[in-house]
Amino acid sequence: PTFNMTAPQNDSYQPLATSAHGGGHGHFGARLIGSTVAGVSELSLFHPIDTVAKRLMTNETKLMVAGNMSSTASNVNHAIFRDAAQASFGTKVGALFPGVGFGAAYKILQRIYKFGGQPILRDWMTERYGPDFDAKFGPKTGHTLISACAGSIIGIGEVALLPLDLLKIKAQTAPEQLHGRGVVEIFTKEGWGLYRGAGWTVARNAPGSFALFGGNAAAKSMMGISETQPATWTQDAIASCLGAVASISVAQPLDVIKTRVQHRPFNSPESGFSIITNLVRKEGFSAFFKGLVPKILVVGPKLVFSFTVAQHTIAYFTNKFGN
Repeated sequence: PTFNMTAPQNDSYQPLATSAHGGGHGHFGARLIGSTVAGVSELSLFHPIDTVAKRLMTNETKLMVAGNMSSTASNVNHAIFRDAAQASFGTKVGALFPGVGFGAAYKILQRIYKFGGQPILRDWMTERYGPDFDAKFGPKTGHTLISACAGSIIGIGEVALLPLDLLKIKAQTAPEQLHGRGVVEIFTKEGWGLYRGAGWTVARNAPGSFALFGGNAAAKSMMGISETQPATWTQDAIASCLGAVASISVAQPLDVIKTRVQHRPFNSPESGFSIITNLVRKEGFSAFFKGLVPKILVVGPKLVFSFTVAQHTIAYFTNKFGN
């Protein structure tokens, strides 16, 4: 069957606007360009902070020493900078850029897929199921839930990019596992082992992406943004921040497990459930939120930047292509 990917013009189930001057109906090429620009820009600015968060999440020792700030600072320094802990400032900065090649491939493809794919799926779901959602939840809540569900489905599909994410994390947290090995050799030898943590990735992405796109849509709904009143840069920024904070908070415990599953050596048989048991026994339940502070600190500018840039760049090129 052939599906019409354009949302109906009936105001009762138009999707909420996702960008200024064009909403969510952008040309495929515009979505491709916009999401690519967002991915490249985000990687350039935020890869070091992502490295810090990943290293804190994979650190299995207690960082905080009660009543001893010097020891706490030393522990954090070694957890973040590893072998460069005692090096110069410039060397420390350079130590936060491992795995940038894998990171570039992963981040750009992820943003193209996520920011470019979610509006397409959302528009299709609006056309097929919009009236049902409106009837059951009301127009505003129905629109928000469609956007959230489309985001969740897209998030689950991100598991296809897992090998690049796994290699990026290993380069950031355990570079010795990749030393002296070429990309072709790694993919040939490890095979399906590169999809380690796939189940945990799906478990993290489904609620995380639901909260990201649902929170973004809900915030815009509360601000009164619609197709006839497109979002400004400021409104997109606020909505992106609210969606991102909700997403990271919901997904953080599972993200810690996923990261540790991917961090362990290729030949390690330890399961995710075994990691959870050891984590709770040795580090306590607070360990599920290790690395949350750096992620929350970066989520504002990161999602304001990437999500807003994607939406407005998509809208810009939609208008250019349309003309």
